[in-house]
Amino acid sequence: MWFERVVSEGLSHNSYMVGSGGRAAVIDPRRDCDIYLELADRHDSIITHIFETHRNEDYVSGAMELAHLSNASIYHGPRMDFEYGNIAREGARFKIGTLEISVLETPGHTEESLTFVLVDNEVSREPYLVFSGDTLFAGDIARTDLAGPDQKAVMAEKIYASITRKILSLGDGVILCPAHGAGSVCGEEIADHPFSTIGYEKRSNPVLALGHDTFIARRTTESPYLPPYFRQMEKVNREGPSLLRDLTRPHPLSAADVTSIITSGGQIVDIRSPTAFAAGHIPGSLSIWRDGIPSFAGWFLDYKRPIMLIDDFSGNIEPVFQHFVWLGYDTLSGWLAGGFPAWCRAAQPVERTGTCSVQELYDVVFHEKPFLLDVRDRKNREQVGHIPGSTSVYIGELLQHLVEIPKDRPVFVYCDSGYKGSLGASVLAMHGFTDVTNVLGGMQAWVRAGYPVEH
Repeated sequence: MWFERVVSEGLSHNSYMVGSGGRAAVIDPRRDCDIYLELADRHDSIITHIFETHRNEDYVSGAMELAHLSNASIYHGPRMDFEYGNIAREGARFKIGTLEISVLETPGHTEESLTFVLVDNEVSREPYLVFSGDTLFAGDIARTDLAGPDQKAVMAEKIYASITRKILSLGDGVILCPAHGAGSVCGEEIADHPFSTIGYEKRSNPVLALGHDTFIARRTTESPYLPPYFRQMEKVNREGPSLLRDLTRPHPLSAADVTSIITSGGQIVDIRSPTAFAAGHIPGSLSIWRDGIPSFAGWFLDYKRPIMLIDDFSGNIEPVFQHFVWLGYDTLSGWLAGGFPAWCRAAQPVERTGTCSVQELYDVVFHEKPFLLDVRDRKNREQVGHIPGSTSVYIGELLQHLVEIPKDRPVFVYCDSGYKGSLGASVLAMHGFTDVTNVLGGMQAWVRAGYPVEH
């Protein structure tokens, strides 16, 4: 038997490959599938099965892409009307060499969620690995709010039963292989562990330590942030995404090309640092740093208009394309050749947003009384505290709260370190706010400087 884990950094997504006897299976593949073909070649195997634990919400499934490239069969849960693939029901068994993969129906995160249990018959008839998808994570369990507010209690009951009656009964030594790691939007407190075991989770997972009634009550009252792009992912992953071969490859753009695309309604994403963005940027740009694309693009970009990237010098931009592929943004046109300096050399218009240090902010706060906008998530605000007098609006929900922010006062935006603050400042500038300043260093710098904090 051989086993591989493929981690998609930024999404905190885990996919898996297992193989035996020249055959292989992939569990929850991502959209750019060359890595699975390379691993299959390395192990002298052909991919015959593709298993999906559920219809994903946070990225585009690679099942159809991989099936096209490998001629493997796709299997997913029976409680959704997928427009591709095959149904796998409770108790179904699949042979891959000496391996046997059986199916458990484990609804709760979604109705059609499946868990796959692997036995290596060459060694034992006992379960060896369990691929739990988004049902059970290391240190946490999946969110149960995706079916809507009125279904929270129903889905909480289902996931509780799925975990306690099916997954936890597999045996303490069974290795847990979840679909996400720490940082995923599909869980609140996922531990930073590459693997776990059923026994370890029984003893250490705080959610599993809750009794039934407490568990249901907590899940019913929780309201995790819900990125709007989730609905697009649900639709695409039910119907099947476009194949990558059918998409236009992003290419370098001239300043004139960028101007033309802007005129036709294009979206500009500036992936430079907050300080570079503040010093000068193309009017109407959205400031999202490179590593922030997976977490924040889906809150602000739509799926119909073309997207252009602006960097300093257009260096090593391929990894950024990968993030857009994962999120299903198939309208990525390309990037400004030569980066932002090329825009300036072409004598094109430039806008700026303000920046300040926490020392400068301290003087302003207690003399001029500006509007302080805290764009951190509520957990960070509760744990660390906040600047006295600030208003809290999570960065992902900023567009829904613009009317609450005054346009006739200076607005100072802060987050934990300054990156989401730059994003917030760019969103406000795009919507007509003319006096906007990003606080460099954010709350971390404010606390380190010893300035007052409220809880």
